[in-house]
Amino acid sequence: MKFQWHGIRNFSKLASERGVALIVVLWIFIFLFVVAFGFSASVREEAAAAGRYGDETQGYYLAIAGFEQGLYDFLSQSSGRELQQSQKSNDLFDGSWREQNLGGGVYRVRLIDEGGKININRVDEAILRRIFTNLGIEEPRRSILVDSIMDWRDPDDLHRVNGAENDYYLSLNPPYTAKNGFFDTVEDLLWVRGMTSDLFYGYAEGNQAAGSDASTIGLQKIFTVNSPIDRVNLRTASAEVIHALMGIPLEKSRGFVEERKKLSEKTLADLLPLLGISAGDSAMQMFIFANPSVVAVEAEGRPTDSRVSHRIKGIVRMGGGQQGFELLRWIDRDGGYRNNES
Repeated sequence: MKFQWHGIRNFSKLASERGVALIVVLWIFIFLFVVAFGFSASVREEAAAAGRYGDETQGYYLAIAGFEQGLYDFLSQSSGRELQQSQKSNDLFDGSWREQNLGGGVYRVRLIDEGGKININRVDEAILRRIFTNLGIEEPRRSILVDSIMDWRDPDDLHRVNGAENDYYLSLNPPYTAKNGFFDTVEDLLWVRGMTSDLFYGYAEGNQAAGSDASTIGLQKIFTVNSPIDRVNLRTASAEVIHALMGIPLEKSRGFVEERKKLSEKTLADLLPLLGISAGDSAMQMFIFANPSVVAVEAEGRPTDSRVSHRIKGIVRMGGGQQGFELLRWIDRDGGYRNNES
């Protein structure tokens, strides 16, 4: 009986030890599973990152190809060289994207005449107030914007009634100072008192707070710092610019742009009646009719089976440098902003 009891105790002890060993083994398997799962997830993430990097690099060089194509088209038209038939049917400077396949990818490019926008460094106070009025910006923000923009541009520290100078900007967090000079980029408007991202970029479509079509127009589409003239090129001005400058309803302005595309040989006399103004109208002092001389060439590239793209933009001035053009500004989505303008 004693021997039997001793055997039962030994068996129970052995079973307990086996149970502990089993638990330890299970914990080891769980640990190994977690490590293996984490390692496989890390490998997948690194592979995906490498794939995105490869697509991004390919997209960059496709964008470069698109930029070179756009630059060639600009120089060809400006010099009077023959363009391809597909390019003759459309105005190169209408701001529409033109897509082209290249190798294992696709690029698209568009040309925008900077002279078709309003130069924020040259526009006077009266026209600036008219623009904000036509865009539906109400008081007191309208007066704050006008005075603050004029204060930002002027060389002194005396602020207008609704404007702002260093005393205002230094009270912000983080503090900064007014430029007291011309805007370097149109994005500098975001530093000015009264400016908001909604006003600058435009309201998102479907935003009920926008209230009207005019409210959806972002100021970045209206203004530029690269126009070589103090007037607007009516040959290439967008519907948004015409609406902002003239107060003509946006739909009528868009109709004008569409009719302008149909004219094979555009002249100022052809375009004026479409806007309902005559050659002797005082409004004509705000416009000029000329070939573009400073153009934004914007290009985007991506591999065919990828959603990863790369966009670049260059501001090109005709007639400068040994190559017949000068690159004033280069904007790379990833590489940042580089200014070559003196």
